[in-house]
Amino acid sequence: MRLYIIRHGQTEWNSSYRLQGRTDVPLNENGRDLARKTGEGLTREGIYFDRIYTSPLSRARETAELASGNNIAPIITEPRIQEISFGAMEGERVRDENGVLNVDNFINFFNDPERYVPPAGGESFQALIARTGDFLEELRAEALKMSYEKGQNILISTHGAASRALLANITHCALRDYWSGGVPKNCAVTIVDLADGVWKITEQDRIFYE
Repeated sequence: MRLYIIRHGQTEWNSSYRLQGRTDVPLNENGRDLARKTGEGLTREGIYFDRIYTSPLSRARETAELASGNNIAPIITEPRIQEISFGAMEGERVRDENGVLNVDNFINFFNDPERYVPPAGGESFQALIARTGDFLEELRAEALKMSYEKGQNILISTHGAASRALLANITHCALRDYWSGGVPKNCAVTIVDLADGVWKITEQDRIFYE
């Protein structure tokens, strides 16, 4: 089984440095273009999908639809891969006009995750890692049971923090190393293979649209 984990395309809140979390912000036109070009790149390489999982949020679902191109694979909504919740801080700007972080707690979020404290109503890194790990384990168990370990391609359309949580479950990294490689670009794709019953990262944050 091979996973293609994609971060959604750009939204207006991405470009204005606003926290999205669980807020359902749609793709902007650039985001749609990135997703389409990613789909074209995948198709050029002969990559097709047997199944597609998407976060319930529209920016992830539209990315899945556009990036999967002419695939006829079913698109399955999966709440466990939706973005981390920022609670009361959703919609707030935490960077200045140059993209420099200027809110202490979110400096911690990106640069010192061990010290991050979720805002009121928000979600912790630990909770995010637990729910995405549950999803990964379900896929792994199914693959082994149904002899899908080889030969199935699955697209997983998710978000920046949620995609890194999926990887944290694979690498078992310390929380301080959560953002290893930085925040993935919009529509960056990480390829993960199941080999001998173990998930292994084959390629991280590949860009198909450049």
